[in-house]
Amino acid sequence: MKKDLCQILQTQTGLSPEDYHEAKRIKAEKGGAVSDILIKKKLLTESQYLEALSVFYDIPFMPKLPLEHIDGNISQYVPIHFLKKYMMAPLADTTPHPTSPETEEKSPQEAGGNPDNRRSYLIAVNDPGQLHPIDDLIRILNPSSFQLVLSTKDAILSAINIAYDMSRDSAEQLVQNMEDSSDATIISDDDTADLLDDTSDAPIIKLVNHIISQASKARASDIHVEPYQNSFKVRYRVDGILYDLLAPPKWIQAALISRIKVMAKMNIAEKRLPQDGRIEVKIGDQDIDVRVSTLPTAFGERVVLRLLNKSASFLTLTDLGIVPKQLQLIKDLITSPNGIILVTGPTGSGKTTTLYAVLSTINTPDINIITIEDPIEYQIPGISQIQVNHKIDLTFARGLRSIVRQDPDVILVGEIRDHETAEIAVQSALTGHLVFSTLHTNDSASAITRLVDIGVEPFLIASSVIAVAAQRLVRVLCKECKEVYTPDEMALKSIGASPEQIKNAVVYRAKGCPKCFHTGYKGRMAILEMMIMSEGLKSLILKTYDSNQIKAEALKSASMTTLRQDGILKVLSGLTTVEEVIRVTQR
Repeated sequence: MKKDLCQILQTQTGLSPEDYHEAKRIKAEKGGAVSDILIKKKLLTESQYLEALSVFYDIPFMPKLPLEHIDGNISQYVPIHFLKKYMMAPLADTTPHPTSPETEEKSPQEAGGNPDNRRSYLIAVNDPGQLHPIDDLIRILNPSSFQLVLSTKDAILSAINIAYDMSRDSAEQLVQNMEDSSDATIISDDDTADLLDDTSDAPIIKLVNHIISQASKARASDIHVEPYQNSFKVRYRVDGILYDLLAPPKWIQAALISRIKVMAKMNIAEKRLPQDGRIEVKIGDQDIDVRVSTLPTAFGERVVLRLLNKSASFLTLTDLGIVPKQLQLIKDLITSPNGIILVTGPTGSGKTTTLYAVLSTINTPDINIITIEDPIEYQIPGISQIQVNHKIDLTFARGLRSIVRQDPDVILVGEIRDHETAEIAVQSALTGHLVFSTLHTNDSASAITRLVDIGVEPFLIASSVIAVAAQRLVRVLCKECKEVYTPDEMALKSIGASPEQIKNAVVYRAKGCPKCFHTGYKGRMAILEMMIMSEGLKSLILKTYDSNQIKAEALKSASMTTLRQDGILKVLSGLTTVEEVIRVTQR
């Protein structure tokens, strides 16, 4: 005798009949699926529920779908909204299965599906109880045979998004279509929509959507739209390096830039002044926040779009690639009761990401953390974040002055730019607050020189600053294609590596493969220079603020590891290359 689902769940997961019937009662009263109610109450996981359904319906459970068999052509016959609504994903099946009676009895024309689509399919579903949608999908596809499998919502959504992304025209094809039709329609969007769902026929809309979605797929941080005298270029920045994406004809420039400005709710008539805007888009299951900046140049407006993936999880200190010795040092510093900790480096060196990782580490209910930023890049639960607004004169200094009256334990100031902000930050540190901030300097010793240059007295710096960290980002070697080699002595000498250090080490170089877009690198990690304010350094700062003397003292008394030295450790650990360390630390 076949067991019912309640019995199977009880046997496989230990779920009590009372909990199961309570979930059914909630479903009857408020709607929703029994599985969602049980998962939300944390009585079981989605996989556990699907494993029970697998036994109940005698349908295989496949937590990982064969994404290499995705059929990009399904977008021609099946609307993406239909598949997402009912959580179904058809994949090309390479294993033979018995022909289903329905497809045997009916001809392709009678079945009402695609007459040329006589192939076998693996159809992943999340709820096999939805018989009508499954029947409709089979009727549309008209397969020669099919097999149903159960899979998780995330796996099904990924398969759907990949299939519909594959079906999109290339950027070059979209440009060619625009040249053929000379149609450059601009349509306004008021709602945040999934770019993969956009079925607009306007070529310029397709092109902009394609540029943003492809940049996101390539893990790009920025998209550059650059006009020149007789040409027009679209580039994107991946892991800190700019790559050419597209070189459309010059006549598309005005329409493409206007389309971006419409999406960002900018004034499309104003082309003489810089403007800033923002776009919120969805690409599959990812929420992307796009910051848009325009700048008038001699040959038209230049546009930069910065992509921030709000769906990505926050990085922790261990994710940044910090060596254990420095990691322990940072953990000790960030639990200090007061003082200023500065992170320095050029734009795009990951300073804000490091500070967010620090705040996430110390963010507990018993600590009051307030930040003032320009802009707020990510919202952190449990932390009060203030956005600088120059239009209403809400500056770093004015905001910081108000923050100290809010009884904070920890304060993050996005950047110290002027004397007033620096002075309030120092006073806050001296009155029992732990202050984090950033400065734009080349190394940790130069931060002291910069503070004195802003107008902070040396004795206040010595009393308040407890550490300065200089940071750079190096690209991480792709694990799939990195190859061992023996670097020449000149290259090793250029980064300061000694023969003893490389004697038993294995050094790698970048090669390139499809998984890393043939760059040889995938992702980035931090190299750090930590300068702890020792007694010797404090005494020296009272006498001089020459960065060279400060650095020499830090290397001697505080045993500081320089950026190059930390880079060498990353090279010898097989994480990055000699060329990368030279690139980001060259003077």
